[in-house]
Amino acid sequence: MNQTRVYPLPLLLLFISFAVQAHFQELIPSKDIVSDPNDTEITLDLTFTHPMERGPAMPMGEPVQFGVLGPQGREDLRPSLIQRLQDNQPAYRASYRLKAPGDYIFYLEPAPYWEAGEGRMIVHYTKVVVDGFGGGESWDAPVESTVEIIPLTRPYGLWTGNLFRGLVKYKGQPVPFATVEVEWRNDGSLKPPADAFITQVIKTDAQGVFAYAMPRAGWWGFAALVEGEQPMKGPEGQKVPVELGGLIWVHTRDMQ
Repeated sequence: MNQTRVYPLPLLLLFISFAVQAHFQELIPSKDIVSDPNDTEITLDLTFTHPMERGPAMPMGEPVQFGVLGPQGREDLRPSLIQRLQDNQPAYRASYRLKAPGDYIFYLEPAPYWEAGEGRMIVHYTKVVVDGFGGGESWDAPVESTVEIIPLTRPYGLWTGNLFRGLVKYKGQPVPFATVEVEWRNDGSLKPPADAFITQVIKTDAQGVFAYAMPRAGWWGFAALVEGEQPMKGPEGQKVPVELGGLIWVHTRDMQ
């Protein structure tokens, strides 16, 4: 006989909080398109948070990698990182000046994050593409992260409602039927009507490709999730599973 299991209310609320709290590593530039040759500096904010819920932020350790793949090749940007506080938790900021026309792919490998509620470590490899002076043809170049979303739609110059397509790769190979979580970076103008609206969930097809039409202007985060093959050490030295994520951030604007 099947029996329905009834959980105490505090435990049920705990389960619900874990279910809706999707983790997103943000890598947000102050501009996604640089067109003024007299204003070429951008600021990048690095925050580990829940973007649709506007936080709270989680503590970031010192990033393992932070760099840019641009017209002049690959550049290590870790020396430019400045630690700051977001919701009283460590986060980072950096500044960068675009030097030539082309696409600039900023990428981040954060320090592993221990998620006690899930009993696992989380590592989200994250990137964002900034267009420099309309000279870019390399927006789909891979940065060769362990998990990566290769954009099949140019990830800038997008109108609200455009369809974004991406290819999920793990160790360079397409990942069929991978879970991709999608969140809008809430600016405070929207209250989700129910928890199911906080994180959109889609799957890649048999070739590892996904598509999503972005219904609102602003920054959208796409997080492709893969189970790590090798466990990591938890805070007490125990072996724990690892969630690997490949993230990309894209920006949309209303057509006016």
